[in-house]
Amino acid sequence: MELAHSLLLNEDALAQITEAKRPVFIFEWLRFLNKVLITANKVDVKEKQKKLVEQLTGLITCNPGPPTRKLLAKNLATLYSIGDTFTVFQTLDKCNDIIRNKDDTPAYLPTKLAAVACVGAFYERMGRMLGSSFPETINNLLKALKSAESQGRSEILLSLQKVLSGLGSAAASCHRDVYKNARSLLTDRSMAVRCAVAKCLLELQAEAVFMWTAELENVATLCFKALEGSTYGVRVAVSKLLGTVMASALTPKQAAVMRQNVKRATLEEVLELMSTGFLRGGSGFLKSGGEMLKGGASVSREVRVGVTQAYVVFVTTLGGQWLERNFATFLSHVLELVAHPRATQTHVEAVYSRRCVSFALRATLGGLLGEKAQIAAAKEICQAISKQMRAVEAVVSDSSGENKGGAADVSASQHVMVCALKELGSLVQSLSATASPLIQEPSIGLLETVSSVLLHPSMAARLAAAWCLRCVAVALPYQLTPLLERCAERINSLKSSPEAVSGYSFALAALLGGVHQCPLGIPHSKGKMVVSIAEDLLRSAAQNSRLSLHRTQAGWLLLGALMTLGSSLVRYHLPKMLLLWRNVFPRSQKELEAEKARGDSFTWQVTLEGRAGALCAMRSFVAHCPELLTEDVIRRLMTPIECAMTMMSHVPAVVKVHGAHLKASAAMVRLRLYDILALLPPKTYEGSFSALLRELVAEFTLTDNSANTTTSLLRSLCHYDDSVLMGSWLQETDHKSIEDQLQPNSASGSGALEHDPSSIYLRVPAGEAIPGPLPLGVSVIDASVALFGVVFPHVSFKHRLQMLDHFAECIKQAKGVRQQAVQLNIFTAVLSALKGLAENKSTLGLEEVRKSALALVMGALDNPNPILRCAAGEALGRMAQVVGEATFIASMAQHSFDKLKSARDVVSRTGHSLALGCLHRYVGGIGSGQHLKTSVSILLALAQDGTSHEVQTWALHSLALIVDSSGPMYRGYVEPTLSLVLTLLLTVPPSHTEVHQCLGRCLGALITTVGPELQGNSATISTIRSSCLVGCAIMQDHSDSLVQAAAISCLQQLHMFAPRHVNLSGLVPCLCVHLCSSHLLLRRAAVACLRQLVQREAAEVCEYAMSLAKKNGDSKESTTINLNITETGLEGVLFGMLDRETDRKLCSDIHDTLGHMLCSLAVEKLSHWLKLCKDVLAASTGIQQEEDSEKKDEMDDDTMFTGLGEDDKSKPSVAPRWVTRVFAADCLCRIIHLCENADKNHFDLAAARSVKAKNPKGDLLVLHLSDLIRMAFMAATDHSDQLRMAGLQALEDIIKKFASVPEPEFPGHVILEQYQANVGAALRPAFSPDTPSDITAKACQVCSAWIGSGVVSDLNDLRRVHNLLVSSLDKVQAGKSSSSQLYSESATTMEKLAVLKAWAEVYVVAMKIKKEAESKPACPLRSSEDEEEDVGDEGDVLPPDSLIMLVQPELPSLSRLWLAALRDYALLTLPAEFASQLPPEGGAFYTPETIDTARLHYRTSWAPILHAVALWLSNTDFGALGGPEEPQPAPTNTGATMGPAGQVFPQGPPTPNKSHDELVKDRMHLLLGVSIEFLCFPRPEEPIERVMSCLKALCTLFESPRARKHIAEDQLLAVELLNVLHRLLLTRDPPSIQLQVTAVVQEAIRAAHDHLEQLRSAEEAGESAGALGEGGEAGELQPGKSLVFAAMELLVFLLVRHLPRVSARAADSPGHLPSKPQQLSEHGNRLVAAALSILAELPALCSPAGSMTILPTVLFLICGVLRETAVRTLDGSVPLPVPAALQGIKAIITSPLGRVEKTQQQWTSLVRSSLASVLEYSQPDESRPSTDEVSMLTAITLFLVSASAELVGVTPLQNGCMERFRNALNSSDPAVQGRCYQLLLSVFQHSSRALSTPYIHALAPLLVEKLRAAEHARPRTHAELQALQEGVKVLEGLAALGEEQNRVQLLALLVPTLISYLLDENAFSTAPPASKGLHEFALQNLMRIGPLYPAAFKTVIGAAPELKTRLENAIRANQASSKAKATARQAQPTVQATPTIKLKTTFF
Repeated sequence: MELAHSLLLNEDALAQITEAKRPVFIFEWLRFLNKVLITANKVDVKEKQKKLVEQLTGLITCNPGPPTRKLLAKNLATLYSIGDTFTVFQTLDKCNDIIRNKDDTPAYLPTKLAAVACVGAFYERMGRMLGSSFPETINNLLKALKSAESQGRSEILLSLQKVLSGLGSAAASCHRDVYKNARSLLTDRSMAVRCAVAKCLLELQAEAVFMWTAELENVATLCFKALEGSTYGVRVAVSKLLGTVMASALTPKQAAVMRQNVKRATLEEVLELMSTGFLRGGSGFLKSGGEMLKGGASVSREVRVGVTQAYVVFVTTLGGQWLERNFATFLSHVLELVAHPRATQTHVEAVYSRRCVSFALRATLGGLLGEKAQIAAAKEICQAISKQMRAVEAVVSDSSGENKGGAADVSASQHVMVCALKELGSLVQSLSATASPLIQEPSIGLLETVSSVLLHPSMAARLAAAWCLRCVAVALPYQLTPLLERCAERINSLKSSPEAVSGYSFALAALLGGVHQCPLGIPHSKGKMVVSIAEDLLRSAAQNSRLSLHRTQAGWLLLGALMTLGSSLVRYHLPKMLLLWRNVFPRSQKELEAEKARGDSFTWQVTLEGRAGALCAMRSFVAHCPELLTEDVIRRLMTPIECAMTMMSHVPAVVKVHGAHLKASAAMVRLRLYDILALLPPKTYEGSFSALLRELVAEFTLTDNSANTTTSLLRSLCHYDDSVLMGSWLQETDHKSIEDQLQPNSASGSGALEHDPSSIYLRVPAGEAIPGPLPLGVSVIDASVALFGVVFPHVSFKHRLQMLDHFAECIKQAKGVRQQAVQLNIFTAVLSALKGLAENKSTLGLEEVRKSALALVMGALDNPNPILRCAAGEALGRMAQVVGEATFIASMAQHSFDKLKSARDVVSRTGHSLALGCLHRYVGGIGSGQHLKTSVSILLALAQDGTSHEVQTWALHSLALIVDSSGPMYRGYVEPTLSLVLTLLLTVPPSHTEVHQCLGRCLGALITTVGPELQGNSATISTIRSSCLVGCAIMQDHSDSLVQAAAISCLQQLHMFAPRHVNLSGLVPCLCVHLCSSHLLLRRAAVACLRQLVQREAAEVCEYAMSLAKKNGDSKESTTINLNITETGLEGVLFGMLDRETDRKLCSDIHDTLGHMLCSLAVEKLSHWLKLCKDVLAASTGIQQEEDSEKKDEMDDDTMFTGLGEDDKSKPSVAPRWVTRVFAADCLCRIIHLCENADKNHFDLAAARSVKAKNPKGDLLVLHLSDLIRMAFMAATDHSDQLRMAGLQALEDIIKKFASVPEPEFPGHVILEQYQANVGAALRPAFSPDTPSDITAKACQVCSAWIGSGVVSDLNDLRRVHNLLVSSLDKVQAGKSSSSQLYSESATTMEKLAVLKAWAEVYVVAMKIKKEAESKPACPLRSSEDEEEDVGDEGDVLPPDSLIMLVQPELPSLSRLWLAALRDYALLTLPAEFASQLPPEGGAFYTPETIDTARLHYRTSWAPILHAVALWLSNTDFGALGGPEEPQPAPTNTGATMGPAGQVFPQGPPTPNKSHDELVKDRMHLLLGVSIEFLCFPRPEEPIERVMSCLKALCTLFESPRARKHIAEDQLLAVELLNVLHRLLLTRDPPSIQLQVTAVVQEAIRAAHDHLEQLRSAEEAGESAGALGEGGEAGELQPGKSLVFAAMELLVFLLVRHLPRVSARAADSPGHLPSKPQQLSEHGNRLVAAALSILAELPALCSPAGSMTILPTVLFLICGVLRETAVRTLDGSVPLPVPAALQGIKAIITSPLGRVEKTQQQWTSLVRSSLASVLEYSQPDESRPSTDEVSMLTAITLFLVSASAELVGVTPLQNGCMERFRNALNSSDPAVQGRCYQLLLSVFQHSSRALSTPYIHALAPLLVEKLRAAEHARPRTHAELQALQEGVKVLEGLAALGEEQNRVQLLALLVPTLISYLLDENAFSTAPPASKGLHEFALQNLMRIGPLYPAAFKTVIGAAPELKTRLENAIRANQASSKAKATARQAQPTVQATPTIKLKTTFF
């Protein structure tokens, strides 16, 4: 392939390769040329142009295939437009000659087509440059057109299109000729030709004025005819032509109008023309007269669907503004269409017409209009509805019968109503909360208008109105409850009108069905209200025969709807329901028999309807309340159901007697019965299987049904991938809702609400806008088929055999069309059964059953109906799966092999090739491996059968299935398959799109099979890879969008496996173009591919997309691509798509794509992304226009319509809709989080400014803060509730992230302070009374974040936000009795708890600030300084308290509410088995009905409340003090403030006799219970904050003495708490949690310790004091009961986790190597230190014997930690655990335990061992070079100083200690020396002489020697100086210790040493500072020692005269210098002296 990459064709290489590979080689060269010509140097091109032209023109005659000729033509045209154009006319003539050639053989065809393609490409590229040659060319093409066959015709027409587009208006002279020749071909029998003509005429109409003036009617008629019998592609092309021509007629293009004086058509004429197509089809105007009289045949559906699409094209072409201005006309026109009798001749036709009109309205209104215009459109629709309704009311009330045509008008009006109401509902639902103006404006009266239709005589209209109300309620949930109440009130007051009963019950049912879409729900009482209405209706049904039918239906409908509210509500009404159900059916067999004889046709109708209704309600119950389906309930349900089954057999007899009109009601009963049985477990009705199966089989084999009704389930039971064979991919187009009508099965696409009213309350199937149940006849068959699939796996083999044989018999009996219908139904049932077997993992049965099934299936593989063949193939595969025996599979495969080898007809070849594919699909590669070779060889052969593209399609499809299912086993066949795929892609005509689609599937499957190997570089792999790329390139260039979509998904696969080899620069622009495609599947494929690409290479993708935009701006082709990539890039386009697209999959992919782009790019391109979000959010409907909305309201609607459009020219077609804005707000939050993880500078203004100054391109989030706030503000104050939530969330994120960012220009302030007003304004609307609870709850969250963030310190500024919280607190206190409740009780719960949680968070912060303020050192009181005002002092003390001042007034009520909420939460967390203990009337904030939803709300808010309660309790001594803030409450006052303490719980009267202690106990249990329950098992998804809150609450609680006492008294409680905390440490890693846990443990241990001390002091009098504490006399600690043991477990875990080498096990394990001690993190250090300090406290909790049990462990751990952490650090600091360990050692050694006789010996050995260990660890050692000697020495000294001489005075220990001191004294590090001197001093000065004397003897001489040495080696650094000073201090200390008689000797050591440090005057002036320091230090000491020991001093000085002189000189020099200093000091002014000193005093 590489050889093909050259400018000229490499003919040598071409000659060497095989014939088969040449076309691929040539194509690859052309591809290369196509890329290279555009970028090549013109000079090079011109040099080689002659040769190139020769080569290219030579290829024309080489029979090129379709893709090759397209590229060839393109390259020739490009070559001429770049190089010289001398020879272009020669080439053109050459082509024209080829076209004129009379040779019609198929062999010559490719050459002719290539010439045609070249001509088209020349003119398209060069147009008028080719001058006057065009008439000849066009005539030549037109002549060829007459004689060409279909492929030639379509190619010539497409070429003509290009010629016309290139020449533009220059070709005007030929326009008529082209038109005349082309128009006759619009009805060509080849669909490809029709498409081509439509494209050609579309191009022509751009310039040919006559097409949309004089010829307008003819063009329309032609188009209508072209639509007859058309395919989807033709409909799309023709409707585009028709719509565009009509739009041109209405608004002609300026240039054309200037040239010719044309008469413009009016809108009425144009619409009239189009309506003829809709109503009369293609049958001209003249003929229609006669037919009209005969009531002629209805319009063909294809025409109607095509014209509908044309309407959409027409409006879309004219644009959104046109639609806004002319909406009234357009609406009345389309509604007239559906009112026309010709559109509604039969019921199904009427439904189809309604579908079409609805589609036209939805596609135009939904996409083209912005939200404001949609609201205006909704007003128009309202007016249209009320106008219709007035007409209907006139007819209904006109009883005299004057108005003859009235009845027809009424029936026509129902269809108008259905379309208008459906569109109104869709509009309101898509507008969601932004639709509120529609409801609130009384002039529109939407609700009144819609409600009036509930009384329409037609059921369809009533149902549509009910549906519309449901849409209103879902869009505006605050309307739900009022609407329910209103309907209930009307149904009660209008009981006597059948329409009212029916209409209002529909409305009630619809509203109840919508509740599940409203998260806030409805009040519980509304359910009770509905039950009573329903009961009342059922009870009164029998009273009035005129109403009985309606009342029965209405009653059961309401009960069915009620079930959708779920178990929590239905639970209360279940007994009543079971009773009602039982009473509808006869109790016994006897009653059943008796009832047959009674009754007339009317009573039977009511009875059947009633039973159908009851069964429907049961079905709804089973579907929506699975939790209530206990065995008992199922048993009680089965009684009526079994009765219904028995009744089924009696009904035919009843129908015979009373007339056929009962058939529908009977069918309804069967439908309901099948539906409910399918939901129940088959085991429950095993006994009735045989009777049931008889009914089911009779149902779908049409035994009693004369109509040939077919089921609609077949497509869904076949495999999704087979859609290409069945054409069901139409389900995936934008026109799905109307294309459904054209599917072959019965009543397809004719879904309508009136077919099954119960669907009004059921959930709408995914992807549907409105439920569309199929007509009853079809639904019953569908239900029977589905139930058959459920029951079949549970039936005995004998019955299975009988049924299968019966099926074969039924098919044999039926003939013709009926046979097809029966066969379709039977196959659907068999597939359903096989699917059921597979799901149940059961087998098909014995040999006979298999044989019978196989015969049935094999027979259908040769059926002419393709859908049946598909079903048979699928059934065969499923059978193989279910049987699963190799021999069976082999025989099936063999049968198909034999057939395929012999058969010649298309049908059996297609059927059996699919059978092979399905076998592989269901058995998998391994199960069918042995047939793989044969299957592949046969299918490859079939795929080359050029005579029938149908065979090729099926064979290739099966091949794709085999490749897919075989996986790696297919690797051996990849090359031959790939070469076949390429050959076919290069040769199959493009009009056979199915073949190309299947080739795409094959290619995709092959790519997956080769998989990651594709990255390789071996020759075979690179050949495979380039073949795949060529294949993709061919498909990308195909004209069909499904093939292009296949190409994209293949490239996507390739990119996944071999990303380097997919050229993004070509792929991305191509994908961007497809984003604007009119084909949904192509848009989906493009977005899915982008989604994958941006996950890895987001930046490149965006760059390539932008390059396309630039190219688009430069090139003249920009008109051909309607791509609106602007400076916002690809992201902007995707955001724009979100406004237009409705497909769920597509939208979710767009969201993902944008999400991935955001993650990769947002931080680098911050301003770009923020601007994107801001533009989307700023388009909000309300913000800019708030001011002028008042004026607008005064204008009437017409001016509003015209006024709206004016300013929209510059903006994109539609302002972003609310859904997109919500997504943008979410993006904003994501950007903030991304920045947080990227760089801390994003949140530091000073740093950000300096970065920006260095690099102006640098972009940091903090610089955009005002934008962020503005966006959050815009969102939070929008109309849309969802957007308000997102805005508040964004605001909360902004507050949390930016609260602490300082404002560099105003120190002491933060940057958020300037936005106070914005925050307040954003929050205020959320607290208005009509705001939904969830928004208020979110706003409370933001309030608490804002108040607690500390941004605003001024109380008055905070008050704004604080008042919002106060007002909502008042709401909470108002209690449950809020009369106007709109939402469910759980919504109230959510709101109240959110308020309490917000207050709790504020209180916690306030207390924290207060505590910090109190812990700051207080300023000393100033007495005399009056010049300092008190202001400063005030400023110092008040702010910390200020926040608590705000909370203080609310605390009494808050504390009560908090405790109540906690109590509720505690009850709700009880396990299910304690449900009976819950209070029956609910809790303080929840009702028993909403318990399940309430749990969730409590779960989110309990933690901060717990923390707040703990703070409050510990501050008020458990509520004993009224307010913790009064400094010393008078003793009388304490009890009175709180009143009787029982007030805490709002339920029930307070119990006055509870003592304060009991109350404390209750509250302790509550708080500890809640905490321990939570900490036992916090769910992994619980946020860290909750765990922290809980732990902090525990810590706070233990600060209060009462709580400490409580936990200490109940030791098991403390043990349990520690065990739970231990478990928490095991599961949660964050250091903050672990530190908090240690804090709680410490508090618990201290509490126990304090308690023990009290007990001990109480028992000091008695003798038994010794045994107090854990371990008693024996010293045993019991795990599980011992607090000490629990604490040890936890602490050991902590220590070993952070310092694994502390553990003895780790050290002994064989793999343990002595590694370097690891450095702990700062957190680790703190944790270990905390653990040690707790450890050291543990022995004090034990009795002496107990402490002996744990001391060995404790000491071992402390010494171990010391060893691990005493490590020298770089900065010389000591790690935290070291002082903790030293403290611990000291605490233990000095504890009183050593004085207990019993344990004396053990104690001694323990202390000695510990000291020995420390000595050992401090041994200098190569493996531990960094040991910190100072810490180790300190530890040793601690032992010496704290323990008695007997303990540590043993010789070996003493020697070891001395050794360590010696080493330290000899250390080279002055710091070590200095510390050693200090420690020695403390040893020397020890009170016990026995201990210190040996050390003095051993170490003093060394010391003196060291000090003497300094005379010559004077100190050079400050550290050395300090060390010497410390040494001197030791000597002084010794001198002080000595007795009087030895004093002289000691001073004789000290004084000479000191004098030797003195310098003479000359030396002093030049000495370094350290040396001078030593001199001064020595002098001062001498001056001090002299007076201390005068006698001894004299003696020493006298003994050595030279010492004396040195000393005297030094003293003289010192005096002189100090005098000089004093005079200098006096020269300075003295004023400043006092303040400087004063300052010092205030600070220290």
